[in-house]
Amino acid sequence: MTVASAVGPWHRAHLYKILACIVLALITLQYLLSGVLDRHSIETIFTINGTRYAGHTYKNHPRGLIIYGPVTAASPSAGSGNASAGGTTAPAILVQQRAENPPKTEETTVRGDRNHSETLVVGNANATDPATMPRCPLFPPNLVGPVAISKQPPEIAEVEKLFSARLQMGGRGFPKDCEARYRVAIVVPYRARAQHLLILLYNLHPVLLRQQIDYTIFIVEQEGTVQFNRAMLMNVGYVEALKEGSFDCFIFHDVDLLPEDDRNLYTCPEQPRHMSVAIDKFKYRLPYADIFGGVSAMSREQFRLVNGFSNVYWGWGGEDDDMANRIKAHGLHISRYPANIARYQMLSHKKEKANPKRYEFLKSGKKRFATDGLTNLQYELADKKKLQLYTWLLVKLTPPQPS
Repeated sequence: MTVASAVGPWHRAHLYKILACIVLALITLQYLLSGVLDRHSIETIFTINGTRYAGHTYKNHPRGLIIYGPVTAASPSAGSGNASAGGTTAPAILVQQRAENPPKTEETTVRGDRNHSETLVVGNANATDPATMPRCPLFPPNLVGPVAISKQPPEIAEVEKLFSARLQMGGRGFPKDCEARYRVAIVVPYRARAQHLLILLYNLHPVLLRQQIDYTIFIVEQEGTVQFNRAMLMNVGYVEALKEGSFDCFIFHDVDLLPEDDRNLYTCPEQPRHMSVAIDKFKYRLPYADIFGGVSAMSREQFRLVNGFSNVYWGWGGEDDDMANRIKAHGLHISRYPANIARYQMLSHKKEKANPKRYEFLKSGKKRFATDGLTNLQYELADKKKLQLYTWLLVKLTPPQPS
């Protein structure tokens, strides 16, 4: 008789959990003793007693294996922490320093609303010479986990003033005390959503600053009144961002999605990463397995390999599923953080008119992968400005000729 069969189902479940902890401890010990530094973490997925778990193993990193939790869609209350159900409190921008190595910082008190006063780290008064800065740690030490979302930000001038000490013109943020491991372009396709944009910027910048990445936010606005083409705008953002610098990866971000947890890292993925796994509109559950919409991350090389997004999807729907097909056709796969980490709230908005040909285009998409995308992108850059919170690109899109 085995140990597992000698006990009841309740005790057996606890035995499995104990065995899981032993396995994780051995994995952690293995990498902590490996003596090899590595820039990237290893995303670990394993199954115990029918439940899939996810974690990150960091070589030579003091945190070892970091377990995010079961890879299942969380309930609306799971992992919410101090997140506001109604979304009316100020963002949780209070930086929690690690006691074992607190950085020397200047702090300023800012007011998010009448009842909340938070502390925002704005830099090191004795900043190290950039040439001799250490690289930022693999896992940012100042993350707070679940954050409170504010859907009532101050006026734009006050928001700009709030972040002026931490951002360069153009919406670029980067750590002051270490060298960022990733240079990331955040590309937001946009038209006529001014209040949504302000809410996004007010909530997103604090998250990105705590993540210690070197990032720039690009708002790509479609000129005119023709049907919205989200995919083309993201292609434009990729092309125009690379004119500004050599970005390692790109986060394609809808303007109406607000991250609920700063452990959902906006870093460069080993495989294309779908980031908006659990959205309140969908009861924090993944609608279907191959979804790649909302917020997604790809490296520069991955995006070039798949030829970017298709340009034929005018109106709502289809372009993200087309991208998922491109990813799989090129030998890549969609990766995800667990649903209790990759959580978002969606701002209410009027739905775009659906593209009536989206299913037809999806069915024939494979024939166009090489010719429809970055290779046939046509647009006119009507205006460009570097503002305090973002770089603004106004573009006129040209429908591509049928291939």
